[in-house]
Order: sequence, then structure tokens, then C-alpha cells
Amino acid sequence: MVDSKNKVSLIFIRNSISLLLSIIVPIFIFIKQANALPHEWVGVPKSEYGEQLWDRQSIKRNEDGSVRVLSKYIPKTKSEITKDILYTMDINCFEKSFRDVDVSIDVANSNFNHLADWQDPNGDELILGVIGQVCRVEN
Repeated sequence: MVDSKNKVSLIFIRNSISLLLSIIVPIFIFIKQANALPHEWVGVPKSEYGEQLWDRQSIKRNEDGSVRVLSKYIPKTKSEITKDILYTMDINCFEKSFRDVDVSIDVANSNFNHLADWQDPNGDELILGVIGQVCRVEN
């Protein structure tokens, strides 16, 4: 008698857990998809090294007057090592300088460095293209 009660209890618990998981997992998947912002990628002229895109939806003005934007570098030749790289860039439109405050291979692995140094694009066509287009849109 005791064994059959235990058996029924175990089946009930197992079924309850399965039901609960089948409800919770889709909710978490939906929440993750709902939080994913759409991107509106804009390309700058390609270079011999690849292409650079920036996200028109991500532009925001920082307190210091600079502009923050999400940018994506796509190398000309791809391999396991050279994947698309996401940059969160701050752009100083007046000085035509930039700083990469985050570099990652996907949005989920962000690690912002708000102390990054401002840099000159040093003639890099892709970075200059992003700076030029973002500053035209923002001003």
C-alpha cells in the first residue's frame, strides 16, 4: 500500500515539474526575444579589410556631448578567429575622434569600459566613415 502511494506521489511530482518547465521555458524565451532591440544597420564604404556598419537605432547623446553608437566590423575574410566584431563607440563629432567603450562578438557579452581613451582614427577609412555618417545624422 505504501509503495503505490509513493509511486503515485513520484509520478505526480515528475509531471508537475514537467508541466512547470514547459510553461516557464517559453516565457523566458519570449522575454529574451522581446528585450532584443531591432537593428537598423547602415554601411559605410567598404575597404580592403572588410566592411563597417553602424546601427541607426542605437544612437544616443552622452552627457559630455559625444555620441554613442553600436558598430559592427565584418572582416573581408572570415574564419573561426575572425568573426563579426561589435563595438560600442563614443564619437566626438567636433574633434573627429572616437573611443571603443565595449568590444564583443555578441550583445550578450558586453563589458563596458567607460575609461577608454579618445583616439584619432589615423586614416582608417571604416572608422572615418562611421564618424562622418553618425555625425551628419546627429547634427
